[in-house]
Amino acid sequence: MFDLFSGLDPWVVVSLLLALLFVLTFEFINGFHDTANAVATVIYTKAMPANLAVIMSGCFNFLGVLLGGVGVAYAIVHLLPVDLLINGNAAYGLVMVFSLLAAAIIWNLGTWYFGIPASSSHTLIGSILGVGLANALIADIPLSSGVNWQKAIDIGLSLLLSPAAGFIVAALLLLGFKWLKRDSSMHTNPEQRMAAEGKKHPPFWNRLVLVLSAMGVSFVHGSNDGQKGIGLIMLVLIGIVPAKFVVDLNSTTYQIERTRDAAEHLSQFYTRNHDSLSEMLALGKTNGTELPEKFRCDAKLTEPTIMALQKSLAGVTDYNKMADDERTKVRRYLLCLDDTAKKVSKLKELPKREVADLEKLRKDLTATTEYAPFWVILAVALALGLGTMIGWKRVVLTVGEKIGKQGMTYAQGMSAQITATIAIGLANIYSLPVSTTHVLSSGVAGSMVANKSGLQFGTVRTILTAWVLTLPATIGLSAGLFWIGVQLFV
Repeated sequence: MFDLFSGLDPWVVVSLLLALLFVLTFEFINGFHDTANAVATVIYTKAMPANLAVIMSGCFNFLGVLLGGVGVAYAIVHLLPVDLLINGNAAYGLVMVFSLLAAAIIWNLGTWYFGIPASSSHTLIGSILGVGLANALIADIPLSSGVNWQKAIDIGLSLLLSPAAGFIVAALLLLGFKWLKRDSSMHTNPEQRMAAEGKKHPPFWNRLVLVLSAMGVSFVHGSNDGQKGIGLIMLVLIGIVPAKFVVDLNSTTYQIERTRDAAEHLSQFYTRNHDSLSEMLALGKTNGTELPEKFRCDAKLTEPTIMALQKSLAGVTDYNKMADDERTKVRRYLLCLDDTAKKVSKLKELPKREVADLEKLRKDLTATTEYAPFWVILAVALALGLGTMIGWKRVVLTVGEKIGKQGMTYAQGMSAQITATIAIGLANIYSLPVSTTHVLSSGVAGSMVANKSGLQFGTVRTILTAWVLTLPATIGLSAGLFWIGVQLFV
């Protein structure tokens, strides 16, 4: 870890430490901001004591980060264009990082203070988009090039559809519970059960499901949101000290050979599918073409990019022995080839077997660029786990009592939590960032509607307003901070 500071100017070291502190602060805030959603149902339904619930949630958040991988992390990183991440200007990188982090922290703290279950995912993504768009305006490049719009659309759809799915699935689950046990006390809330049976806790099996599903929500939340923190730190490291992090310097000779072989097999893949891909990739028309000095990702430069990558990696067995600028070029080539391959994989004319082959090649291409050092994963896991254990009270009351006109029943809590666990778990598998807040809140709302409890439209309106405003507010805030920072420090 400490070798990343070697050779850096003192002001860059201080700035880098502050940037890392900002990221961990964001993740700590994310812990107590979002984890209230994971423990809201078990605390409100008296399935677990509050202190035990938040400790349990903190532990499972910690494990979720450690075991979650980095797929979601790089979905976040790849929102920004390659050139912005590795432009080599440390001051520019610092302004970028501090702008998006400050915007995210300000909005997260504000919504937490007012007890609004707002989304840290929306907050973070809006902040990144704001920086990308502001950079496009400052650098006088098209807005279409300022952000990886395909990635933004994929993430936007996941953020939009997951709450709707949460609402519907939770409602259906509750109806299923009603059909299975029409007169069970599982359909009472804590106050009703105490009045009728004098018992504080839910029935045993309901309590067990509530506790297990809360563990599941905490684990998948740690995996999904923890990866966002990992992605942020990698943004910091790539933006401020790109020479040390554009590729994994600990890559083995075998991993580098796999990358080199993937480029060769990718070339063969395009040759094999020449007829269907020739026009899109200008195959056979750019052989021997030199890449422009100011290289940008362009599908029609696929062949020369593959050739340039093969030339750069020829005879390389250790990334540490490559010059800094050569490693930067390798990363740029790999990311551009992967981006083009992803677009190609969505073409309907390609057979399914060929699409599967292309997906395998993409994994090999990015094996040495999509990574995170263990110390990064551990730091984020600790920040998220510790943040989980404080600040939960404000949001628990909103989720438990203020979404529906009646208090949450045990069956509603189970429906919402099971739905959230499944939805976020699937998002992790497909490397898509989703909002724990919105999935769970929508699940609670869906269960309230299915239970004919009615909704408190004042609370729902507040949540929806925060949902609608989060993206434009954070885009504007981070863009403004970035513009001011560039004017003052770059």
